[in-house]
Amino acid sequence: MPHAFTMPADYVARTVAREGRPHSVEKIVGPNTALLAVDMQRYFMETPYAGACEVAQDVVPNVNRLASEVRSRGGAVVWLQNAAPWQSEESWSALRERYSEAAARARWGSLQEGADGFELWPSLEVRPGDSRVVKSRYSAFIPGSSNLEPLLRERGIDSLLIAGVATNVCCESTARDAMMLNFRVLMVSDACAAASDREHGAALGNFYLFFGDVQTTDEVLSRLG
Repeated sequence: MPHAFTMPADYVARTVAREGRPHSVEKIVGPNTALLAVDMQRYFMETPYAGACEVAQDVVPNVNRLASEVRSRGGAVVWLQNAAPWQSEESWSALRERYSEAAARARWGSLQEGADGFELWPSLEVRPGDSRVVKSRYSAFIPGSSNLEPLLRERGIDSLLIAGVATNVCCESTARDAMMLNFRVLMVSDACAAASDREHGAALGNFYLFFGDVQTTDEVLSRLG
């Protein structure tokens, strides 16, 4: 089952006091919208990989529903994949120092393009018209990580739906940076997954307070036109 999550009532009250409404995203215009499915790869979804967050398997049906509906409304579907997290050990030494030698080598090998851990989860419904973007940092939007921003700008995308794994790492990093690049961003609570309910809830709550909207899959689909 996806994470059990309810936005804290005091967070909703603070948002209503600031915005005059509980949700900043009340209508989603299909052709201007992209679904970003973040890092739904074997390494992040399947034991025995060190990065496995197996609850991510339970959000696959919601991600597929969102992808289908966004496509049908003329929007874009982008499958983001995290590659080996440094081009060299010096290029992201701040991350490298957070891993033991054995853990670093395991992550490096598992997330090389073509490795089993790099591959998208097999039951994801990826279609020929979708985009696939490889990124080299947690956020897909920081300089040098990927070509995601120009791809979206060229299509006239101004609104993003964020799904994937992990809620509090690559999903949140990508979503925050997108908002600060002036995209309108919504994290889909039951289409994201993290290592624990606590981590999932903390990330969504903070994002809702300061960066963008948080809604369920059903709420998103009811607003998608």
